[in-house]
Amino acid sequence: MHDELRNVAEKDGRFRVEAFVFVFESLHRAQKLFEHERHVSGRELLEGFRRLATDRYGRLAKTVLGEWGLKTTDDVGQVVFLLVSNKLMSKTDEDRVEDFAGVFDFDEVFVRDYRMGDATKRGS
Repeated sequence: MHDELRNVAEKDGRFRVEAFVFVFESLHRAQKLFEHERHVSGRELLEGFRRLATDRYGRLAKTVLGEWGLKTTDDVGQVVFLLVSNKLMSKTDEDRVEDFAGVFDFDEVFVRDYRMGDATKRGS
């Protein structure tokens, strides 16, 4: 799977392979968080993404994600739909890339509103 993700990342050129891996990990976090075995919505995936980033990288989340090319929720949607178009992730007929547009501001959730221990208090 990692080789397939690397190929998609290299072919597209906007995002590093770590961004694709992290989106997959975020999907798994969202499935666990929302108790879904299969499909999660764009907003649910983004909640898993936000919690995973905060848990893993703390105050450095925005910087780390930015290094990978992920600077907005729109970017996360672009990665998801690149994975879908390369048959590495699936979607329903209702899912759209616009579902990821402007859902939250990275500076707000990863910098201004970040408090030590927040992720563990929310029950991630």
